[in-house]
Amino acid sequence: MSFDNYTHPHARSTAWKRQIGVVWGGEAISVLTSSILQMGFIWHIMVQTNSASMVALASAAGFLPLALIGPFTGVIVDRYPIKITLIAADLSIAAISLVALLFAIAGDLPVWMVVIALFLRAIGSSLHTPAFNSLTPMIAPPEALARLSGISQGVQSGGYIVGAALAAVIYPMFGLGAMIALDVAGALFASIAVLSARLEVGGRQEESQTAQTVAQSSLGMAAAMTRIWRESSDGLRVLRADKGLFSLLLCGFMFTLALSPISALFPVLCISHFRSGTTGAATAEMLFSIGMLVCSALIGFTGGLRSKVASVVLATAMFGAATIVGGLAGSGGFVLFLAMSFVMGFSSPLYSAPSIALIQQRISPEYLGRVFGLYGSLMAWALPIGTAVSSLFVDRVGAPVWFVGSGALMLALAAITWLIPSIRHLEHD
Repeated sequence: MSFDNYTHPHARSTAWKRQIGVVWGGEAISVLTSSILQMGFIWHIMVQTNSASMVALASAAGFLPLALIGPFTGVIVDRYPIKITLIAADLSIAAISLVALLFAIAGDLPVWMVVIALFLRAIGSSLHTPAFNSLTPMIAPPEALARLSGISQGVQSGGYIVGAALAAVIYPMFGLGAMIALDVAGALFASIAVLSARLEVGGRQEESQTAQTVAQSSLGMAAAMTRIWRESSDGLRVLRADKGLFSLLLCGFMFTLALSPISALFPVLCISHFRSGTTGAATAEMLFSIGMLVCSALIGFTGGLRSKVASVVLATAMFGAATIVGGLAGSGGFVLFLAMSFVMGFSSPLYSAPSIALIQQRISPEYLGRVFGLYGSLMAWALPIGTAVSSLFVDRVGAPVWFVGSGALMLALAAITWLIPSIRHLEHD
């Protein structure tokens, strides 16, 4: 099942390149300023409380909206024009940041306000992410989706890396207020970019259907929630109808479960096992990020492997093998671990870029928002579950053993993924 023959505006012209370039230019600035502020919020909490539990609470506030309401925000994405959804998400995030800025200017930004701001900003992101992922296949030709997915991964990764570096300069010199002001400006810039791109896609519904929505909304909240639940369930139904894609995403959930503790254990392994200190931990994280950027650039230039399924399987195996080697490295093998950190980072876009491109190619445009909402929610749940499970055992077995065990699970998962016929033949049905 494929929707490569979907007729979208500018499919055979170059107008879509200008639209993508303008929107992604605004997105790059927005990701950069959001990354700066996100890091600033975390540092503010640490300075004010010196409490790891408060940082954990803030992190939970940042993922819960995506995990809880992701499937339902997809309904909004599919119901309204993409440009309205993107602008509404950006402006809502800007409004939340503006309120925080007013408190910061007044000289008192309490920690509880920061946690609430992170939670509300995450609600906006849970709307923005599926809308952004749904936009590309609506205006770009199918043959460009793999390359564009790689470029998108590079924009995201680059924004996070540069944002973290700039945050380290801005926070001590200008304070949190300057970081919030930058985020507001970034959101406004992204909204202007969307407006100037003149997007006329998404939200295509029959007039009678719109009238029915208005009529049902007058019946009250219960009727509206029932309709949202039904439309969200339609997204799951469409996804399950594509057996191969559904199976691949379930394997992705298992991969994220095995992967999630690794990022948390990076500093533990560097500091406790390799005795490299915080500088070593930062170097490993940097090489991981550089690996992501290099792979994203390669996919952006070449389109990646011809088979997207093979790319996913290869990435899973690469990450697993690198994790095992990193865990087996002795206390004097820090240089080897740094090399494996690069390989792990390299394999991340090799996995995620083709996964997103497959969804974009195989799901009908009117369901893309709901499917991406479900996908984001599924992956958001995998992160805390995997981290929570590892926290129960890692102190007993040690970080190196956990690395080896997680890597072995990934290698097994790569084999299982390839052996499932519906996944292996996903691009040929």
